[in-house]
Amino acid sequence: MLKLKTIFPCLLLIGAISLQANGQGLMQRIKQKASDAAEKKVDDLLNGKKKEKESESSGSNQGNGNGTSGSGSGAFGSTGNSSGSGSPRNRGGAGLVTTPPDVKENLNAAESAFKSSSFGEARYALQQAMLGVEMEIGQDLLKSLPEAVSGLPKQTEKDQVTSNGWGWAGLTIHREYMKDDKQLSLTIANNSVMMSAINLFLTNGAYAQTTGGDQKWKQTKLKGHRAVIEFDESSGYKLTVPMGQSSLIVFEGINFSTEQEVMTAASQFDIDRIKKTLGEQ
Repeated sequence: MLKLKTIFPCLLLIGAISLQANGQGLMQRIKQKASDAAEKKVDDLLNGKKKEKESESSGSNQGNGNGTSGSGSGAFGSTGNSSGSGSPRNRGGAGLVTTPPDVKENLNAAESAFKSSSFGEARYALQQAMLGVEMEIGQDLLKSLPEAVSGLPKQTEKDQVTSNGWGWAGLTIHREYMKDDKQLSLTIANNSVMMSAINLFLTNGAYAQTTGGDQKWKQTKLKGHRAVIEFDESSGYKLTVPMGQSSLIVFEGINFSTEQEVMTAASQFDIDRIKKTLGEQ
């Protein structure tokens, strides 16, 4: 009996310890399952949002082609607008109006600024006056050019006059004549760099000539003016005529059959008048 009395409490103690251990294990398993379930729920939620974003991004890209439609780029960089962000896309507008500076107004402004010692303003007004003069020269020259050349009518919408308005450098006048796939373009430029290059060629290459089928350029004359004519199979004929110290005329003929045909077309322009208008000697 004593032995039973001694053993029984021990059995109870062992049972209690076992029950406690089993209870703790059960609680650990319950906690682990709860944690796993919570993590799964969070993962499902995040994955669902990720798929939703991917779907929206895909829909946006399909709507604008490359996902960047609607963004603009100007003189100071991209504006960053995007059609996918809900911003409207521009569908109209008349663009910018080319208005040459008023020469007299800017000369008066320069004089007033100079008298008041506002030299920066005086300089700016003189630049604007110079720009106005060059734009007037360009427009005057365009009006003097033929309406048609070798059966090619002028393309008025492609007329261009550009200038940086300072130092009589950078004035460019452009005109195109075209019919079907045949085109003659004329560019009158005040460019000292190009002029130096062509003069160097005319001086150092005066006796350079190639016989045979590899001839790509040669010297010639247009109405008494020394010139260089080139030919390239992909771009056609190019005739460059220097005038004075810094001005030149460049004719480019596409789908002209012969060199002589290009020379005949170029001879229809009054080279001397162009030279005089530019103030070249």
